[in-house]
Amino acid sequence: MAPGTFWHVYSLGVYAQLAGVYKGHSQARGGAEWIMNRMKIPVKSYQSFAKQFNPVKFNADSWVRMAKEAGMKYIIITAKHHDGFAMFGTHASPWNIVDATPYGKDVLKMLAEACKKYDIRLGFYYSQAQDWNNPGGSAARKLTREGWPNPDSAKIDAYTAAHHGHWDPLQTTASFADYIDRVAVPQVKELLSNYGKISVLWWDTPTNMTREAAEKLQALLKLQPGIITNDRLKRPDFPGDTKTPEQKIPDAAALDGKDWETCMTMNGTWGYRASDHNWKSDTTLIHNLCDIASKGGNYLLNIGPKPDGTFPEASVDRLREIGQWMKVNSEAIYATNASPLPPFDWGRCTRKAEKGNTILYLSVFHWPADGKLIVPGLKNKVLAASLLASGKVISTNKSKQGLVLTLPAKAPDPIASVIKLVVQGEMTTYHPKSNSTISTGALD
Repeated sequence: MAPGTFWHVYSLGVYAQLAGVYKGHSQARGGAEWIMNRMKIPVKSYQSFAKQFNPVKFNADSWVRMAKEAGMKYIIITAKHHDGFAMFGTHASPWNIVDATPYGKDVLKMLAEACKKYDIRLGFYYSQAQDWNNPGGSAARKLTREGWPNPDSAKIDAYTAAHHGHWDPLQTTASFADYIDRVAVPQVKELLSNYGKISVLWWDTPTNMTREAAEKLQALLKLQPGIITNDRLKRPDFPGDTKTPEQKIPDAAALDGKDWETCMTMNGTWGYRASDHNWKSDTTLIHNLCDIASKGGNYLLNIGPKPDGTFPEASVDRLREIGQWMKVNSEAIYATNASPLPPFDWGRCTRKAEKGNTILYLSVFHWPADGKLIVPGLKNKVLAASLLASGKVISTNKSKQGLVLTLPAKAPDPIASVIKLVVQGEMTTYHPKSNSTISTGALD
């Protein structure tokens, strides 16, 4: 995984059909992809929604092209989320998009072909432990009030407490070990065998995961030499290749030298929720990207497609804006290393090594009104300074506060303007002293 990589995750499944509402009640808490658990929807009732799930407007070419135009290098798609529904044709369970829906086609096959066409790497999200439909799968216990004010809440909560989070007797008609052997192992084998080169396998929530099960799944990775995995197969003894802070960007003090990626939604939910209009702005998303790259991480940004297979328009608009910024400034993001300087109040910094010297990319969020940008702590001799967008040369001088750059009156970009500095000597990553570490995703 190259530092500064921009990724996309697509969260699509039967949960999109419900869009955060069940029997007229809006889901009270959590992402819409958790609706079956939080609303305590019975297995058979939930499976009936698959008969309505028909993403006829899904267009793999359009999905991948849009991601590429936004500057993405990888795509991750939910091959199977916690509801156990497979977005691919599988022999391990009838609960899949080919056999259980009117759509009847393997989305992953089409996506794999489009990724190959556009030279985008493909990865799969797979919920290895939690599976609320295939018997024996685990279930993180959530209280009924997280779904809706069910009058039977006390009875249901007592049942889930006694049955390891499960709320339907059908879920416990097999053991966890049987589920692993019958569903998880064969499905992961299918994913790693039937879709060409797979670059990432993104495990999620090792609820009740056992070492024996983890070892069986880990052994399958040999089918894809060089594949990247995260730290969620089973903690702490299966660390994978990357840490996965969720919905937050770690402080510089928490960085411990391990590879990491922040996974984050564009609004408030991973799966599609019709009522969620709390979209992050273009500015926030681009600033997040710069911040993450400045700390040596990668950005995994989510889209929750609608049940018809199209993207919410707000997602499309933001991808377009990110893409326009990346066309000009991607040099400051791709294949960069973490900043050798502490974070600035006015922006962020990334770096690259070049023939014994260092290129610094200063992403300026707050353009100075007086035209003077101070870079505190930079003592290296400046060999060149220019605006990345235009190549316009910038004059520099030293002061007691640090390097002073004299800038044009107007910022080249209202969101983030990049200044390219070439300085003498090799610089290394800034590491503040701290005992903290990156906080990764929740166990459930």
